[in-house]
Amino acid sequence: MVQIDQQTPEQHRQRYFELKARARERAEARPHHDVPPAPRELDPERVIHRETIPGGWYWPVRVPRGQALRIINTAGNAGVSAMFWNADDPSERYNAGDTVKLQWTAQLTKGRVLFSDMGRVLASITEDTYGHAETLLGGSSRASNARKYGNPALRNSVENFRLGAGKHGLLVKDVPPCITFFAGVRTEEDGRFVWQDGVARPGDFVDLRAEMNLLVVLSNCPHPLSPETEFAPGPIEAVLWRAPAPAPDDLCRHFGEEAERGFENTDPLFR
Repeated sequence: MVQIDQQTPEQHRQRYFELKARARERAEARPHHDVPPAPRELDPERVIHRETIPGGWYWPVRVPRGQALRIINTAGNAGVSAMFWNADDPSERYNAGDTVKLQWTAQLTKGRVLFSDMGRVLASITEDTYGHAETLLGGSSRASNARKYGNPALRNSVENFRLGAGKHGLLVKDVPPCITFFAGVRTEEDGRFVWQDGVARPGDFVDLRAEMNLLVVLSNCPHPLSPETEFAPGPIEAVLWRAPAPAPDDLCRHFGEEAERGFENTDPLFR
C-alpha cells in the first residue's frame, strides 16, 4: 500500500475526484425532500425561550447539546448571520472552509451539518424552508455598509459578532468568518457571486440542532451582497426548543461519510 505522503499529485487529484463522486452519489441517493418537513408551529411544551431580535441587532445565547435553535425570518430580511463556538472549549469554533470542503458543497441546507475546526459537528440543519445558507462571503462590515449605503456607521455583523463574543467572554481574535441564512447568493460557473432577487420570504425558518454544548451569536443584518439601498431590516424571531432525539437513520448523521466521521469525533465527548 502506498503511503499518502508518497503519492504523486496525480494520485492525490484522482483520490479527490473519487471522494467527491462518492459523496455526490450518496447525497443523490438520500435527498432531503424525502424526509417529512418540520412543523411550522412548534409544540409549546418543547419551547424553552423566544426572543425577538430587532433589525440591526444581535443576540448571544447558550444552546446545550440536544436542544435546537429555530431562526424565523419574520420580516423576510435579506440574510441573518450566525456564529458558533464549543461552549466547553471556545477555542473550537465554526469553520466555514471545512464545512464546505468536507461536504463537497457551498449550498448548505436540510441534512447538512456545521463543522468545527477540530473536525467535529457543532450543529445539524434539521430543517430549512428557505433552501440554502451562504457560507463563503461572511457577514456585513463597516466597509460593506459604506459601499452599499454610504454610511459605515450603520450596524453590521462583524461588529455585532465581536460584541456578542464579548458577552460570552471571548475576544476579537475568537471571531472567524460566519454563516448567513436566508441570503440569495449563488455562485456562477466562472466563480462570480450573484444575488438572486425575490427569494427571501417572510416566515421562512431554519432549525439547528446542537450536537455539542454551544455558544451562539445571531446578527440580524443584511448580507453584504443584498441589493437594497436602504438599511431597514425588520425584526426576526429566535426560538430555543427541545429537539427530539435523533432517530437511528437520522438524515444529518448519515447524509454522507464525512458527516458520519464528524459524529464519530463528536459523540465520545458526551459518553
